[in-house]
Formats: sequence, structure tokens, C-alpha cells
Amino acid sequence: MAAEILTDFPERLTTLGEAWLATERSAPRRIGVLSSRIHLGQAIFQFAGIDTISDAEGLRGLEVQIPLDDRISLGPGHYYITDLVGCQIWQQEAAAPLGVVEDVQGTGAEQDRAHPESWVLVVTAAGRELLIPLAAEICTRIDTAGKRIDVCLPEGLLELND
Repeated sequence: MAAEILTDFPERLTTLGEAWLATERSAPRRIGVLSSRIHLGQAIFQFAGIDTISDAEGLRGLEVQIPLDDRISLGPGHYYITDLVGCQIWQQEAAAPLGVVEDVQGTGAEQDRAHPESWVLVVTAAGRELLIPLAAEICTRIDTAGKRIDVCLPEGLLELND
């Protein structure tokens, strides 16, 4: 099976003994990884029990996932998107959160995944969508464990999203 690589740590894929296969709508299922390698920018997997082309066809569209407990620790200023999603956005001195991070978008450039300062938080706030850059000058405090991001929004940013 060939898979698109969506991790900043592709070398890790070559040492997996097991993984999870899932879609956004399906519960993950555990599967053994018999072998894996990187070839021409893709991850190539041989999964336990997947012995024919028709077996492999049944896996089309699934994501290969790694359990959260097995993720590599990131340094300061780097975040897993899954840790940012669900965080509440708080403006300075506000009595209530502005909204909640629903997604994170990048510029689409290959190097983008390694540079969170180029990411944009997609925030649902009062029934509308806000796009907030994940820049240190704007996101002044990020507490993923507490699911809170404090922001100092530049003048006019909220109006730009209208």
C-alpha cells in the first residue's frame, strides 16, 4: 500500500510494528505492519492480513494513524494540529472566549508543516468563521493541555473576516 506522508517525522514510519487505520467518520482499527519504507516521497506499507490487490483496495481512503501516546515530543513553539483543534481563543481582558479552533490551515507549501508561524487557526465565533494567524505576536500564550490560546488581535483583524 502506498500512502501520502503527512508527518514531519517520516523516518518514524519505517519502524512501526502496528498502526491504526481510520477515516474521519469511522472508528480506528488496529493493524500489524509487516514492513514499511519510504519510496519516491510516499510511505509504502505491507500490512498483516492484506495479501491481495482486492484486500488492499478495501483500504483506499483510510488514514494510517499512530496512537497519541506514541507521538514524538515537540519542542517549544511547535504543535500538533490535533492539540490546537478544540482550544478556546481568548482576547486580552475578555470575560468570555472569542471562539473555538475548529481547524488549522497552512499555506500549502511543503515546508509549511514544520513552520507553525505560517499556519492559520480556523475559529468558529458567534456563528461565523474567523481566520487567525498562529504568529507569536498574535497568539501570545498557547496552552494545549488547558485547551486555551490567548490572542492580541491587530486592529481590524475581526473586520477582515466579515
